[in-house]
Amino acid sequence: MYEEEIKVPKERIAILIGKKGELKRELEKITKTKIYIDSNNNLVTLKAEDSLNLFNALPMIKAIARGFNPDIAELLNEEDYTLEVIDIKNFSGDSKKKLIRLKSRCIGTSGKARENIEQSTNTHISIYGKTVSIIGRIENVAIARFALESILSGSPHGKVYKRIQERKSKSIDLSN
Repeated sequence: MYEEEIKVPKERIAILIGKKGELKRELEKITKTKIYIDSNNNLVTLKAEDSLNLFNALPMIKAIARGFNPDIAELLNEEDYTLEVIDIKNFSGDSKKKLIRLKSRCIGTSGKARENIEQSTNTHISIYGKTVSIIGRIENVAIARFALESILSGSPHGKVYKRIQERKSKSIDLSN
């Protein structure tokens, strides 16, 4: 029996459980794992007979914990999808003001920056707590990560959008 523990924010525990435990049961069925939730300590314990099932279930639980809708998190069950988590504190240091400013830069006015990156890279982005998380196909997540790290490093949004298009056209050219 293989086992893994994950700390989940208190407000995300209810989402992980779902209405009358439906989501938890569905995740257990999809991932072939048993999920135990300790809501007093905000701990989720995953148990599986096969380490591969545990390995596949972990990103889904992490994605829900990082603010994703469970339907989007389930995309991680597909082989070529991945979850990437960027810690904003690596860019802001210990400054709370800088953390808030950098989160705002990633979101953009009325969510435009996040939306532009999501649409142009065909990914899903969640900005939650002190992290920015990305779900998508591996090659698209790499481009989205590059874009978000550029924004977090201070690059102007317009230049970042232009570089996304350049990178996408290069990856299209490479496949021919």
